[in-house]
Amino acid sequence: MKILIAGASGLIGSALSQLLRSRGHDVARLVRRPARAAGEYAWDPAAGILDPQAVSGQDAVVNLSGSALRLRPWTRSFKENLASSRIASTRTLATAIAAAEQPPGVFVSQSGSAYYGNRGDELLTEESSTGDIFMADVCRKWEQAALGAPCRTIITRTGIVMTPRAGALPRLLVPLRLGVGGPLGSGKQWWPWITLEDEAAALAFLLESDLSGPVNLCAPEPATAGDLIAALAEELGKPARFRVPEQLLKAVLGDLATNMVLVSDRMLPRRLEEAGFAFGQPTVREMARWVAQQLH
Repeated sequence: MKILIAGASGLIGSALSQLLRSRGHDVARLVRRPARAAGEYAWDPAAGILDPQAVSGQDAVVNLSGSALRLRPWTRSFKENLASSRIASTRTLATAIAAAEQPPGVFVSQSGSAYYGNRGDELLTEESSTGDIFMADVCRKWEQAALGAPCRTIITRTGIVMTPRAGALPRLLVPLRLGVGGPLGSGKQWWPWITLEDEAAALAFLLESDLSGPVNLCAPEPATAGDLIAALAEELGKPARFRVPEQLLKAVLGDLATNMVLVSDRMLPRRLEEAGFAFGQPTVREMARWVAQQLH
């Protein structure tokens, strides 16, 4: 397949590009600078600039664009950029696909588990309603922008991607490896999770599936924040007794705490499993073992 990726240099994009190339696919990427090599196409997503020729003739387009979720207080300008970097880039891609002479057969566009808001212990599938927090609103608009593409469109509602390379996990591992880690808040909030290896494999699987619409990308074993941290601590041979109070997290992290860290989403990958995807690390124990292996 000929596959064009937006966000190919990011955490998920890099892993996906490597996997696809190892399977013999032709991977091109969008870059926010002048193209300097074969397989690169320049674009300016914020300005809505992308030559439809970049997507014309591609078998698939994968959208992984969006600014990083920083582990620090979210200022007003950061929240605006967080939303626009996702929505504008997706709208730019959908518009280019609509204008292409030979549009791709499939458009895979990232969204997030935050679509569901803060739902406590409720089991969440792709048919569940959306939530009312800031990030749920971002995800709704993000997904709506993707639906402007006139081809088979898959919306991937991704949970926390577990890898020691980047993202949220390294920040959790630092205190754990020092022996001063522990649950965040009550630890009873459900964190939908998936290893980076399974995230890339699931995206590759979806490209060749016949699915469309929303697909939850998370492991089939739901786990609370406390379960995840305890499993990682045990695998690392460290204690996990130092709880960070909820009120302290809200005071220090603000909207990040109420939109990500303390949010509870007991999400299930129903459509992915029904389509026949096989997880490499389906349980918390296997995830923790895989993470520990990546550290060596």
